[in-house]
Amino acid sequence: MKKLIVSPAPHLHGEKTTRNLMRDVIIALSPSLLVSVYYFGFSAVKLALVGAVTAVLVEFVIQRYIIKGKITINDYSAALTGLLLALNLPPNSPWWIVFIGSVVAIGIAKMTFGGIGQNLFNPALVGRVFLLVSFPAIMTDWTIPASWFREGIDANTGATALSIVKEGLAKGIPMDQIFSENNFSYTQMLFSKIGGSVGEVSAFALILGFVYLLIRKVIKPHIPVAIIATVMVFSGIFWLIDPGHYTDPLFNVLTGGILIGSVFMATDYVTSPMSTRGMVFYGVGIGIITMLIRNFGAYPEGISFAILIMNACVPLINTYFKPKRFGREVNNG
Repeated sequence: MKKLIVSPAPHLHGEKTTRNLMRDVIIALSPSLLVSVYYFGFSAVKLALVGAVTAVLVEFVIQRYIIKGKITINDYSAALTGLLLALNLPPNSPWWIVFIGSVVAIGIAKMTFGGIGQNLFNPALVGRVFLLVSFPAIMTDWTIPASWFREGIDANTGATALSIVKEGLAKGIPMDQIFSENNFSYTQMLFSKIGGSVGEVSAFALILGFVYLLIRKVIKPHIPVAIIATVMVFSGIFWLIDPGHYTDPLFNVLTGGILIGSVFMATDYVTSPMSTRGMVFYGVGIGIITMLIRNFGAYPEGISFAILIMNACVPLINTYFKPKRFGREVNNG
């Protein structure tokens, strides 16, 4: 007689593993990283290497010598966190800034909660916000470093488009004058916007990464689409009311961290909702908070704060928007 084998869930297994998923996300970030190397040269390579290596080392030390648990650095999650942090920093950032940010991201935001799968907030964003609050001068210095491939860069690309608009509006300069004085063009924003963080160089490169993740079924489109649609609707309403003092929807999507945040940060499995309706609600919340900060807050950008705020709401979102149980019907989810 055959033995009856009793084992705990899960009983269905697929080919996807944490290692494969993290590897796919790193591949999806490659176009953005390559474009940043083209524009920023060694500085972009330095930030990416220091971020990834530091994150891996910190996680290894904590698991090996402090909690003495299973070593998980081979799943690429720590390396991805360090890479994402690096891509969210100004291109001329010193190496020690990335080092500190990686320590905070892994040591506090991830391992303090128990490691992968247990953290409440996105580790890379926690590291970035910590650096922004602790070192505001460095984190808002958009000096363009030397590149291996480009000898000269236009002077008007030194600062972010969002900060230029924010400062111009504060001085009472109308929107059309700001655009004309700084030679803003949507083509530049789509393919070669070099004013901003390392990973914000090219919106097109980020879109390529988004398409790759969708094809590989690493993420679902609900969160990014909800964020982008909300940003466009919210900004579109204010722009239609007063185009002289508010930016149009396309400008808001192509500038700043909307694309890298919505595609690579907000979609983190651990810190985002499980149900479809929950994902949409989560994305809409991120979009609204982002635009509130952009239009009325002290910072020109708000995507990082918006994602962290909505990260904190995920347990409540999951409680209300419960996924449908197998074989049963529910009113929400």
